[in-house]
Amino acid sequence: MNNALAVLSKMLRYAEEIELLEKAPRVRLLRAPKPGFDFLDFDEADQLLDGASYNPEWYAMIFFALRTGVRYGELCELRWSDVNLKAGRLMVCRSYYRGEVTTPKGGREREMPLSPQTVEFLKRHRHLKGELVFCKDDGGRHIHRRAEVAIKRCCRKAGLREISWHVLRHTFASHLVMRGVPIKTVQELLGHATIEMTMRYAHLSPEVKHDAVAKLDRPAPGQRHHSGTKAKNGG
Repeated sequence: MNNALAVLSKMLRYAEEIELLEKAPRVRLLRAPKPGFDFLDFDEADQLLDGASYNPEWYAMIFFALRTGVRYGELCELRWSDVNLKAGRLMVCRSYYRGEVTTPKGGREREMPLSPQTVEFLKRHRHLKGELVFCKDDGGRHIHRRAEVAIKRCCRKAGLREISWHVLRHTFASHLVMRGVPIKTVQELLGHATIEMTMRYAHLSPEVKHDAVAKLDRPAPGQRHHSGTKAKNGG
């Protein structure tokens, strides 16, 4: 409903700009709870990879999604020209959505570093079937519908609940936060336009705040330790 109201608000403001309306009425969005999300814990992620091992292509796509957090549309449109294995990074500069190649969600490209294991994995995965990194035997693109069927099959083989590809993106972000990666860094890796969207993962690392304030008990560089108690004389 809020999505529909946002579109209506945009239309009314445009009508005001082109003077079809003297003044556009204000559209208020409904107050709604923040949507929850599902993710795989560390053991479940390993189980899913085990379940996908029957098919090298699905295994490769799941592994890469878990290590980069790219959306499915970005994953199936990734090209070898976007990957720099020597520098260990990739450019997410296009996506495939409803039969068309588009820019990534939000309209912005983003650069992502690749972990050493991910670089080595891509080197082993290198093929000559076409320009797409992940593709069918004939070099064609994996359609989303077929990929959704495949990941659910992998879940069943792994003995896990059925999930969608987007859960792998949530898993990537959740695992980073659980390992103490700052929320701002996670935002940049995911390509979120605002920090608010990334903050949904913050509750997964309560120890980060505890560790942060605990650092105040340490002596500042070049200073002696102060216990926090007043001196007996002249305190």
